[in-house]
Amino acid sequence: TGLGAGKVNGPGGRIDPGETDEAGAVREVEEELLVTPTGVRKAGELFFQFTDGYALHGAVYTATGFTGTLTETREAAPLWFPVDAIPYDDMWADDRLWFPLMLAGRGFTGWFVFEGDAMLDARVSPAPLD
Repeated sequence: TGLGAGKVNGPGGRIDPGETDEAGAVREVEEELLVTPTGVRKAGELFFQFTDGYALHGAVYTATGFTGTLTETREAAPLWFPVDAIPYDDMWADDRLWFPLMLAGRGFTGWFVFEGDAMLDARVSPAPLD
C-alpha cells in the first residue's frame, strides 16, 4: 500500500517525530517485514519533486543481515533477486540510476522530478557516506 504500490520497492515510510533517519529505517523494516536489520549503514539521500507540488526526501540505508523470519505483511512481500537480475522495469524509474551505486558501496545524492510515474528530470552525484 502507499506510494509506489504495485512496484518492486524496498521498505520505507515516514520518520516519526524525534526519530533519526536510521531509527526510522529500522522501524519501517520491522513493521513491514517483521525482521530487525543488522549492520545498518546509510547509503545515500534522495530528493523528489512531483509536478503536483508533492515533495519527498528519503534517506537510503542498507543492511548486512537481519534477525527474525521474513514475513509477508499487508505492506510488503519479501523478494530476493540476483544482483544481475534486478527488475528495474518494475521499479521507480530513478532506481536504475542510484541502485548500482548503493550496491557498489558508493555514497550518492539524487534529485528527481516526476509527473505521476514518469521521470522528467534526474541528477545523481557521488556523496560521502555518513
